[in-house]
Amino acid sequence: MTAAKKFPAALLKLVFPDDCRVCGKPLSEVSRIPVCSPCLATPKPFIAEHFCISCGTPYLSDSPLLPDGRCRICRDGLAGFDAAFAYGEYDGPLRKLIHLFKYGRVKPLAKPLARLMAQAVPREHRFDLIVPMPLHWTRRWDRGFNQAELLAKALAKRLDAPVSQAIRRKRRTAPQAGLTNSERRANVSGAFALSTGISVKDRHVLLVDDVMTTGATAAACAALLKRAGAKRVSVLALARVDRRKSSVMSSPSDVSSTGSSVNA
Repeated sequence: MTAAKKFPAALLKLVFPDDCRVCGKPLSEVSRIPVCSPCLATPKPFIAEHFCISCGTPYLSDSPLLPDGRCRICRDGLAGFDAAFAYGEYDGPLRKLIHLFKYGRVKPLAKPLARLMAQAVPREHRFDLIVPMPLHWTRRWDRGFNQAELLAKALAKRLDAPVSQAIRRKRRTAPQAGLTNSERRANVSGAFALSTGISVKDRHVLLVDDVMTTGATAAACAALLKRAGAKRVSVLALARVDRRKSSVMSSPSDVSSTGSSVNA
């Protein structure tokens, strides 16, 4: 092979890596996403025998649930939102895909990941606005993008609703990983504000994020939207942490080099 022919081949290899970033097997097709088709198809929907019908939190038994199927947090109105949906568990291949998207900065993953998210939304639900969970400007600067915003934009056509930057993060918070429920809620208290010039009055708002843990961040944003007159607030995440597996809650691998962590 001549030097002239080697150069395009080397450039192609640089742009399109030879190995899948999830399973490590050689890639057989050229794509902007360095993940093989089987790995993209591997994540499965979240399954739990017992879960709150409002926030979707999984439980080992139905003892923490009230007769109507809600947990006590939802009964007491602390969840803030009206419903929560998530596609899969924050573990295995899905977790690797999220890390590749979020920390590896593989932004083209937004479309296939949003396709999974859309599957988690009940068909009867309709939304007036899709609102991405905001990042503090310093974290957005470090990362170069807001992963929730990319997912929201990819979801817009599928859910037939416009994306609105209705919420801004006015205070940078400490990482949520390792905090208790009450500590998480205190950590995000007062961290958000409504963006000027955007009305959510009488609208069904869908809050979008990549990962949901306890729902503390989503609750803070939902409460803000409700005070601004939102008729209903639902939450949609790509994955949620299975709180029955305590080791996942405080895993150090969930904290990036910029100090951000599993959000909600």
